[in-house]
Amino acid sequence: MYQQHFGLTELPFTLTPNTHFFLNLPTHQEAFNLIMVALENGDGFVKIVGEVGTGKTLLCRKVLNSLGGDFVSAYIPNPGLTPDGLRLNFAKELEVDIDGLKGSYDLLERINLRLLELAADNKKVVLIVDEAQTMPEETIEALRLLTNLETESSKLFQVVLFGQPELDELLSRKSLRQLKQRITFSYNLKHLDQQGTEQYIQHRIALAGYNGMPIFDKKATQMLHQASSGTPRLINILSHKTLMSAFGKGDRQVQVAHVRSAVEDTEGVTLPATGVPKVTALVGLLVVAAAAGIAATQGLL
Repeated sequence: MYQQHFGLTELPFTLTPNTHFFLNLPTHQEAFNLIMVALENGDGFVKIVGEVGTGKTLLCRKVLNSLGGDFVSAYIPNPGLTPDGLRLNFAKELEVDIDGLKGSYDLLERINLRLLELAADNKKVVLIVDEAQTMPEETIEALRLLTNLETESSKLFQVVLFGQPELDELLSRKSLRQLKQRITFSYNLKHLDQQGTEQYIQHRIALAGYNGMPIFDKKATQMLHQASSGTPRLINILSHKTLMSAFGKGDRQVQVAHVRSAVEDTEGVTLPATGVPKVTALVGLLVVAAAAGIAATQGLL
């Protein structure tokens, strides 16, 4: 809708975890480096924890895309599975032949044989689990037992767990203390500070094809940071709506008034005391932006 207005080649603030927009800010780069070093060294479990919207899935995709040819990866994005479901998904990711399975023991044997084949080819296997806080306790225990598969000198695969803070609560249970002891490295993703938020916004706009004076003025960026608390997902939502607001009014630069309209239209953020009902802000933002879009297509702007 606003791409042509701002000279963009693509939308800069989508919610899909597009690694094209990955930014080497300290918190995410440190987590990425920790994971890659741990995998290269063959360390067992790695745990990455972050609040909702802090970029865990994007980091997860970045790791997957960065693994070299000596790695074989298995990715489980929705691990709310039974123990057999976990083993079956892992087997499928490793391209294990599951025809004619004769039960859980048979499946485990086939996984073990496949892992041994990969080890013989000098391949490192890594299992990456996203949203790990949703795993049932019995499934986590099944995962621990899977990691008992090993040769005399090394484990047959490594595990990286990505999850929300509830993952730490889950692993603090006494019944899961054996798995917790196997976590070699862990990292907590932090929210972006003011400077990080500015870099994040400018980075995404530049990668979306913009080349010119800053679209967001300083005060607008400060308000975006305050409203989002430095949470990347909220920054994306607010920045997208802010650009819609500016486009709808025919403005070429984002200012505080545009950000305020976006904030008033978004759940889960702190609203400035404007006295404008949220529903009014929402309807106004969409109607103005839609009208501007129609006018632009008709050559009126």
